[in-house]
Amino acid sequence: MEISDQLLCMFSGRIEERDGSYIIEIPEQELRLGDVDEGIPYRVAVLSTLDESIEKPQPEREPEQKESSLEPPVETGETRVVDIEGIGEQGDGIARVERGYVVIVSDTEKGERVRIEINQVQENVAFADVVEQLDYYE
Repeated sequence: MEISDQLLCMFSGRIEERDGSYIIEIPEQELRLGDVDEGIPYRVAVLSTLDESIEKPQPEREPEQKESSLEPPVETGETRVVDIEGIGEQGDGIARVERGYVVIVSDTEKGERVRIEINQVQENVAFADVVEQLDYYE
């Protein structure tokens, strides 16, 4: 999946119906980072997922933990084992790690379990290449 340089933030969330309108809740953390401002119009992309576990709300953390969670949970050069949960528009795999942080993995298919090496980290998304094909998961 090709990610535009104009991307301000990326997160998982639910769309809810309220009084005849549909609402997408933006996590408070995104506003605190200063990438988005309340009351300003934005373009929003919605990516479908069939994995219901992605939609589960994250447990509430203590305030000091929230502040430390503003940094990406991955670093360039780090290796991890991830499950490819979906495929983006450009055909790259999508995996999620701590706090729903998105990792885009080239040359993968939905359902693969792979060892990856992170090669680029941005505030809300990282990019990685496969180091080792491990298995498929259900």
